[in-house]
Amino acid sequence: MKSQSRRGFIKTSLGGAAGLILLPSIIPSRLLGADAPSKKINVAQIGCGRMGRSDMGNVLTEPLARVVAVCDLDAHRLAEGKAMAEDYYTKRGESGVKVKTFHDYHDVLASPDIDAVVVTVPDHSHALVAIEAALAGKHIYVQKPVTYNIVESIALRRAVEAKKIILQTGSQQRSERPWKSFRAASEAVRNGRIGQLKTIKIGIGLDKPCGHPPEPMPVPANLDYERWLGSAPEQPYMERRVHPQDKLEGRPGWITTEDFGLGMITNWGAHHIDIAHWAMGQELGGPLTVDAHAEFMKNDAWTVHTKYHVDLLYPKNVSVILDNKHEMGIRFEGDEGWVFCTRSEEKVTASDPTTPAGREALKPLRASNPKILLPLDDQAVRWMPSRTHHGNWLESIVANRQPIAPIQQSARSLQACAAAWISMKLSRKLTWDVATEMFAGDDAANALRGRKSRKPEYDIELVLKKAGIA
Repeated sequence: MKSQSRRGFIKTSLGGAAGLILLPSIIPSRLLGADAPSKKINVAQIGCGRMGRSDMGNVLTEPLARVVAVCDLDAHRLAEGKAMAEDYYTKRGESGVKVKTFHDYHDVLASPDIDAVVVTVPDHSHALVAIEAALAGKHIYVQKPVTYNIVESIALRRAVEAKKIILQTGSQQRSERPWKSFRAASEAVRNGRIGQLKTIKIGIGLDKPCGHPPEPMPVPANLDYERWLGSAPEQPYMERRVHPQDKLEGRPGWITTEDFGLGMITNWGAHHIDIAHWAMGQELGGPLTVDAHAEFMKNDAWTVHTKYHVDLLYPKNVSVILDNKHEMGIRFEGDEGWVFCTRSEEKVTASDPTTPAGREALKPLRASNPKILLPLDDQAVRWMPSRTHHGNWLESIVANRQPIAPIQQSARSLQACAAAWISMKLSRKLTWDVATEMFAGDDAANALRGRKSRKPEYDIELVLKKAGIA
């Protein structure tokens, strides 16, 4: 690793050889030329829930962006999203601000005035919305996990590379704000500061049952539940499995319902596995074997895993261990020391541990020896500069280059997490083939790489076939 060239390292951090073959080619013409009336990228926010409003808030503050439209299947959330964007511009001194509203994201994609979209819908709909956005020539910011399952990650990568648009995954731990700890720790590991990397221990929090049985309910008049359900299996509406109707900021139940999200293993696993891949030099790689075991919720409206233990074996005999008993964050252990990174005292779920009263808050970046965290010299390899994650995406659109979290890399992070989920479901060890993105000689495991869509209109393979993408 120490002999790796700086140019080679930066190339890998931007997506590797495969990720750099097809560079984005779509740039809004009005962003070019000295006489351009506006050098802002017109952005539409698709999904105005808890994380959608967070994403939109970040885009609103970026000088390169202009939020011109919002879209949501819940009329209440749609109205709140519109008000949020218009209020922001009004408070900046603008008058008569009008942000367009859309019920159906297809109408957003059909609008020639929209250059880019932020996709902040439930996990099970990430792939379909993002793929259709790519086919429409829109640049994309999509929340993590980048897709719901492995097959979808491959399909989205195909669409993005075919249309040469820029996709940024919401793996914001790669950027400098608000957490520098992940960049510092992974750079230290990649530069050999802890010697030969041996073990990575990851804590991703713990989900608990809601304590209520499945209870079908009438669909609220303000929600288009048929489209919200999308590709997921047919089932009656339950507020606890969708999102709260009485508040905007509550944690949505789809996160803890397997038909819509796979639980902590992809929810927070996608964040931390992503950084582990960075530190190991496995941005375009993955585990060799996966051995995971977990308990799953029963007789509850929620259905995801609770307690878990995951062993992933990577090249160079690096062991990656996820366990619900581990501290939230990532601990890298080498033969010359260790370094740990986390998001300081931010709580992720109600079950996250907090610092006991009277004790000093744990630092978000810690190491066995202070020398491990000393500034790197000029010859050291470093990650791509990225002040803010949304800003990096917008700058990449203008610069016509790959962003810091491209689909080529986020697909691999999702695949490792989804492979762990599949091993949990089968309760046995699996062998993963990075080259084929399949499990070696295991029909049962491979059958869980994807799932059949509920209706043809939500089938991503049919969408790609219609677009002529093999």
